Amino acid sequence: MLVELRLRRLPPPPRHDSPIDGIRVLAGLPAHWRKSLCLAGGDVIIKVRTDDDVFGMEIRDKVTGALRALAADWELVAFDVRSSSPPWPAARPGTG
Repeated sequence: MLVELRLRRLPPPPRHDSPIDGIRVLAGLPAHWRKSLCLAGGDVIIKVRTDDDVFGMEIRDKVTGALRALAADWELVAFDVRSSSPPWPAARPGTG
């Protein structure tokens, strides 16, 4: 599953474009998830790809838990499921 998360600081400070809090949130998510981070208009955008059978609500719960524990002055303002299946075909038996 691929999801895109948008985080916004509460209350919005003057724009400083620092990814530090986003990096803290990434560190609080499961290590086996593939994650990327970028900044957009003062918000932090995190993309998460899971290979296992994880539901969107599980991802949302992990992210909000990481926010509470590591970056309490941020909120999750958007949660978009981009794909519910991996972008590559499953391996055929005997090929890996």
